[in-house]
Amino acid sequence: MRAKTLFVVVLTVLVTVVLMQNADEVKFKVLFWEMYLPKLVIMTGVGAIGIILGFMMGSPSKSKNNNTNQSNQNNLPPYDTLSQEDRDYISD
Repeated sequence: MRAKTLFVVVLTVLVTVVLMQNADEVKFKVLFWEMYLPKLVIMTGVGAIGIILGFMMGSPSKSKNNNTNQSNQNNLPPYDTLSQEDRDYISD
């Protein structure tokens, strides 16, 4: 078994144990509402929101660069530091 797979399995087991230990209900206040929810539901919801936000913040944006006109004139990407000799070497 690879190290990454083993790490994911161990982490999943630990998270499951922690969540199952916190199954008792607590009073939970959101603005004007009071609810009785198990800690399990609250912790799972907060964890899911954290994972979703982390994924959204960590993924690269798909916005276009403002320098596209300048880079298309020379057929070079913006901020290109390669010399013509290096480009010839790479393309061969």
